[in-house]
Amino acid sequence: MGDNRVKERVFPVAAGILLGLGIGGFFDGIILHQVLQWHHMLTSAGYPVTSVPNLKVNTLWDGFFHLSTYVFVLLGLLILWRAAHRTHVRWSGKLIVGTLLMGFGLFNLVEGVIDHQLLGIHHVNETVPPEQWLYWDIGFLVWGALMLLGGWWLMRQGRQETPAPRPEAVVYSR
Repeated sequence: MGDNRVKERVFPVAAGILLGLGIGGFFDGIILHQVLQWHHMLTSAGYPVTSVPNLKVNTLWDGFFHLSTYVFVLLGLLILWRAAHRTHVRWSGKLIVGTLLMGFGLFNLVEGVIDHQLLGIHHVNETVPPEQWLYWDIGFLVWGALMLLGGWWLMRQGRQETPAPRPEAVVYSR
């Protein structure tokens, strides 16, 4: 029984990574898709935003993309909420910041490799000449890798700063 209590008091890394995945997706969708309008989900997959019907298709797929990032955030919050209600340990703030950065970086790496390189459905900045797209895509991947590594480093620092969970004494009554 004491072993379960120790596990319950450990920071839920999955929560931070899921939150980071969602926040990374929101950043991409809100900043790159909507504010800067550098690309949409399917702009390089035969649906350039040169017509209203193509824009409608891209807007729909952007919406599905945002829906998936919303699910990541909700799952991360649920895991974090449940863990916070089971423990009375003060976790280092570096744990949440580190795991958020890990999730954000992971989002960039996965999305950058799959959508930009393997599927080619869009690229980071499609407002520049196509021969420059690869440079923006590589920058996106480097940014993601730096966030993932920096987050991992912060998480390790946070684990060192967080008191080790101790099993609570089990009281036996007769």
